[in-house]
Amino acid sequence: MFTGIVEETGAVESFVNFGGTWRLRVVARATTQGLAVGESVAVNGCCLTAVSSDQATVTFDVLEETRRLTNLSALGPGSPVNLERSMRADGRFGGHFVTGHIDGTGTVEVFEPRGADHYLGVKGPKGGGRLLVMKGSIAVDGISLTVAEVRGDSFAVWIIPHTIEATNLRGRRAGDPVNLEFDMLGKYVDKILMSQGGPRT
Repeated sequence: MFTGIVEETGAVESFVNFGGTWRLRVVARATTQGLAVGESVAVNGCCLTAVSSDQATVTFDVLEETRRLTNLSALGPGSPVNLERSMRADGRFGGHFVTGHIDGTGTVEVFEPRGADHYLGVKGPKGGGRLLVMKGSIAVDGISLTVAEVRGDSFAVWIIPHTIEATNLRGRRAGDPVNLEFDMLGKYVDKILMSQGGPRT
């Protein structure tokens, strides 16, 4: 379980296939401190298990399905990735409940500065609009954000300067894929409505 508060932006050192298994190695600083093998780390919002780490890097095994269904497939050496260790029971809960299970990828439609802030518009996966709620939460590449606009399967969020500086959003451009995790509560409500034959709008 995560909160969507990115701890740092790491950089991909390598992402290679060994005998059918994908292995991702990321250069990081804060994330590696005290990290034990077997712990969970959200990488661009994807919950991955650390299989080895030292003071400067952490390595993950990545399922082919995870690589195929997320924007991890676009990673190469030097790619910036958002990192967050799993939440602690004795820590502050600053974002929203994020499981690290990506619901699908979206495509950046517009990302531009507007005043001191940035405006990010994303086209989500088909049918995803039913899970979007004005002022509700969504995780974009593992970042906890508040939905400001909803238009069908598309949505927009506002990004403050700190988030630009602390995450990989600063390098995003129109056309880029982003990982999306819709709000957990919304998904459960949608499931209940579906099971009762209720409306999905």
